[in-house]
Amino acid sequence: MAISSWVAGGANSLVQISLAVQLPFCGDNVINHFICEILAVLKLACADISINVISMGVANVIFLGVPVLFIFVSYIFILSTILRIPSAEGRKKAFSTCSAHLTVVIIFYGTILFMYGKPKSKDPRGADKQDLADKLISLFYGLLTPMLNPIIYSLRNKDVKTAVRDLVSHRCFTQ
Repeated sequence: MAISSWVAGGANSLVQISLAVQLPFCGDNVINHFICEILAVLKLACADISINVISMGVANVIFLGVPVLFIFVSYIFILSTILRIPSAEGRKKAFSTCSAHLTVVIIFYGTILFMYGKPKSKDPRGADKQDLADKLISLFYGLLTPMLNPIIYSLRNKDVKTAVRDLVSHRCFTQ
């Protein structure tokens, strides 16, 4: 599965890069972004980028839409199975187990879908706000989400929960 992810991601990157390098670029050619992201590069192009947008749309459906659909369908089956568990304690444990994964999936895919699925603003006065929002969103899914993964998954551990409760209650009482 890992190799197929690498191959698919690499193939998608090659397609996006090969389409982007064919574009003429004009102006200052400074990427106004934290990372060299394809959307930031395409903003610098002086030509029609409709082919790039179409290929990115197809890639979004394949690499974002299909996995989200599979995750959604699998969680429907998981939810229906959990609801058939006779004991309330068993249902609570099962929901607790799924909640960490679901939280990570929502944070990761939610920000990516928001970044690549939102319509672009045509208002030139809002361009600075749009650029800042794009930077923050890419920073969130590229840096913050991977940093949150261990924290979210470790909060299921009883010792970690106790330590966090003690830390929060200690800070609340000392203020």
